[in-house]
Amino acid sequence: MSSSVFAAERAVRIGRQALEVEARALAELAPRLGDAFVSALQTILTCRGRVAVMGMGKSGHVGRKIAATLASTGTPALFVHPAEAAHGDLGMVTGGDVVLALSNSGESDELNAILPVLKRLGVPVIAMTGRSESSLAAHADVVLDSAVAEEACPLQLAPTASTTAQMALGDALAVALLDARGFKAEDFARSHPGGALGRKLLTHVRDLMRSGEALPRVAADTGFTDLMREMSAKALGMAVVVDADDRVQGIFTDGDLRRLVEQGRDLRSLTAAEVAHGQPRTLGPDALAVEAADLMEEARITVVLVVDADKRLLGAINSNDLMRAKVI
Repeated sequence: MSSSVFAAERAVRIGRQALEVEARALAELAPRLGDAFVSALQTILTCRGRVAVMGMGKSGHVGRKIAATLASTGTPALFVHPAEAAHGDLGMVTGGDVVLALSNSGESDELNAILPVLKRLGVPVIAMTGRSESSLAAHADVVLDSAVAEEACPLQLAPTASTTAQMALGDALAVALLDARGFKAEDFARSHPGGALGRKLLTHVRDLMRSGEALPRVAADTGFTDLMREMSAKALGMAVVVDADDRVQGIFTDGDLRRLVEQGRDLRSLTAAEVAHGQPRTLGPDALAVEAADLMEEARITVVLVVDADKRLLGAINSNDLMRAKVI
């Protein structure tokens, strides 16, 4: 067996072992959630300010992610570096805040140095640590046990399973808080306006629809030649037939034109009312743009009319409009 094949097999084996160690760490963590977890949730829910997440080294990297997850799921949070906190950044923490302090050993000098100051400020401290007898745990109001039996690192040196446990425990806090606050997908979208979910949940039909002079519309007695001129001028692949009060009577599309040609009809003698079909798909202006996309897919059409409660024509939206807005 060549050394390259042997090295590959060893790499896969070690990688699998690492994943198995971390999976066991999470499996053992779940049953330990109990009264302390509930106390942590209650402390954060009654907080008038923000959750200030702190941690050094790898715990600090995890803490940044936890702070970001909390903030995006309805719990105002920020990350404060413990070393910088001792040199002025502690001013970012106010009496109405809660501190979530991460340290696997619970003996981080930089973190423990600021704990007395936090006590004097009256700031509750939630500790996330692997050692319940540590200095951090002794100073904390609530202790979340993130202990792991072993690290995934074969040398038992690099924080691996312990940081995975911290990350997962932070996620558990975030989703439990999300549920307790009644946080919904629409709330998530408001904090992610630039993302795909934000576009789907915040963009309404009225934001994208064509309206006014951009709308191809004709009266029922409009001749076929004038109907085609209106369609061509507005370039929406259709024209809407309306009555004198602008109520929708029907729609004529490029597809309808192809079908008439295939039938060999004498088109010049026809009026808009004779060629239009009378049940176009419609939505109200307050409908989400994603609803228009779903309707187009369901009905296999490329345009949806926008109407008010009395079926008066307000606008139209087509698949190109949705694509430009990145809704689809």
